Amino acid sequence: MKHCPYCEIEVGGNLKKCPLCQSKLVGEGEREYFPQQLTLKIQSLFYKIQLFIVWAVVITSVGLDYLFHLKLWPTLNFHWSILVAMWLMVFEFGIMRLFKKGMGSARTMTLFVFIILILLMVTSYYFERLAFVTDWITPFVVIGTLIANYVMAMIDKSGNSMVYLLTNLIVGVVPYVVFYFMQKECPIAWIICLLVSVILFVGAIIFKGREVVNEIQRRLSV
Repeated sequence: MKHCPYCEIEVGGNLKKCPLCQSKLVGEGEREYFPQQLTLKIQSLFYKIQLFIVWAVVITSVGLDYLFHLKLWPTLNFHWSILVAMWLMVFEFGIMRLFKKGMGSARTMTLFVFIILILLMVTSYYFERLAFVTDWITPFVVIGTLIANYVMAMIDKSGNSMVYLLTNLIVGVVPYVVFYFMQKECPIAWIICLLVSVILFVGAIIFKGREVVNEIQRRLSV
């Protein structure tokens, strides 16, 4: 059995450091108390490798942009390395979600899509394509999220996905209301998004009526 010369305690198993003071243990080790978690070690190695690659690309792009003044798009005058860093940070966020337990699929997907859309709008602004992204790409991405959340709400036994389905209804309605009060013609893609959100809400009431009512009461405290 190993021994800590500072804490004056004996430590079973085959640990290398004292669990109290983290000093190096002395003596002969024993058989491991717990089996080695090879899966966790492989995941940890994968995470460290991709994290190193992400930071290497970020540092390289910043160096090429600010130190060597390399322009990937000569006609556009902005620091492209900032966009690269932003996209890679979002990628890193997605990887972290995969390793983090206890976060529902609907919540992870909704949050990730929301961040992606914001970053996509920022990128399109610099490329002077913001109108195309907001009028066409964004509503169809929202439609895809609506459908995915609807499927999750239908198969989820815990009921945790229902709140994101109801939230998506608001997401589908708000853009149409904004265009209406601005007295501007609503793009056809957002009208389709509105119709899909209402259809899915009706479907949720038909197939999960009691869960929809319970979720509304729980969220509104009524």
